[in-house]
Amino acid sequence: MDTHTRLHETISALADGELAASELELAFAALDTPSGRQAWDAYRHIGDVLRSEQYGHALSAHFDARMASRLAAEPSPEGTAHVEPLPPLVPPGVAEPLAQR
Repeated sequence: MDTHTRLHETISALADGELAASELELAFAALDTPSGRQAWDAYRHIGDVLRSEQYGHALSAHFDARMASRLAAEPSPEGTAHVEPLPPLVPPGVAEPLAQR
């Protein structure tokens, strides 16, 4: 893994609250660079959107529907039974999956 990727993974873990204490010095050093600050802002924004009431549930329902559709389109390996995809999950407060709107 290259250094750039490692630093971004460290910043992502920090934004998610999953960074080990032993990695804090590396994270703070990464945040002291323009690229690190840009990554921090991006990861923080992504987390805010995913946790939001307004967008989080809709994104999840849309993702579930797309994933189910892609899995259904995948060819079955030889000798395995065909399995029907599960219907998309509908989060609380959403009338129907986004894919059906």
